[in-house]
Amino acid sequence: MPGAQDIPPDLQVVADERRTLLNLGYRLLGSVTDAEDAIGETYLRWYRLTPQQRDDIDSPLGWMMKTAGRICLDMLGSARARREQYVGQWLPEPLPGPNRWTSGQSGDELTDPADQVTMDESVSMALLLVLDTMTPAERVSFVLHDVFRYRFDEIAEIVGRSPGACRQLASSARRRIHGTPVGSAERRPPVALVATFKAAWESGEVQNLLRVLDPESTAVTDGGGLVTASAEPIAGAPAVAEFFLEVFQRQPDLVLEHTDVNGEPGLTARSAATGEVLAVLSFTTRGDRVDHIWVMRNPEKLGHWR
Repeated sequence: MPGAQDIPPDLQVVADERRTLLNLGYRLLGSVTDAEDAIGETYLRWYRLTPQQRDDIDSPLGWMMKTAGRICLDMLGSARARREQYVGQWLPEPLPGPNRWTSGQSGDELTDPADQVTMDESVSMALLLVLDTMTPAERVSFVLHDVFRYRFDEIAEIVGRSPGACRQLASSARRRIHGTPVGSAERRPPVALVATFKAAWESGEVQNLLRVLDPESTAVTDGGGLVTASAEPIAGAPAVAEFFLEVFQRQPDLVLEHTDVNGEPGLTARSAATGEVLAVLSFTTRGDRVDHIWVMRNPEKLGHWR
């Protein structure tokens, strides 16, 4: 998607709304790449309108949000079919804090602030995973109402349901979130606990890791079929600890660093030899122990960490 300076003058009225659209698209799709595709299609449809049609639109942002919502709704439906062919476990694309967000291209230049997703509780890895269990209509209804404060009569025009049905969809989505442990705000990982996990991992001692892992902890890795990753979730503290120790055995030059992942404390693992980020880890906790670890290894989802 071109930057705002490349957009034709007659599109300038909506160019400044790119960040709002990106925030919507990422929360609905869990992928910046897919969100950018949705934004591109939204701009294309706006540009296809005649000048008179554009002049007749009272709220360009409202029109674009509605259009982007419909596009994302369609994309969510097709994503389910694509997911069936995905190799291994699928995780949402993790995003860094604003100070290390890069273009995803070669080089380390920072993107324009308009190309950054706003970090808040609605983009935590745990919540994005719960959103991914919802039907497309549930997800769109919940995100538009609870995150963007759209009225149900406005949402009804996007999902093609009645306002009452959209209210029910949002309520159903809310129940899913409240009924899922990882959807609880109390599961946000404290910086100190992530630091303890890092130190235990670096020690190479299984007992150190077992002391920081919940007995029923799980680890999920997403390699997308492009790099080595576990094809199934790893369950139970002993198996999780052994998995992480084997990682260091395979790559002893791995360097762990504290970072923000989707606005929460996390870790990156990079190669000391090349400096390349090889994995991004995010967590949830139960009490004073780590109970969920999500490891992004798919290089196609690490573009903003380069």
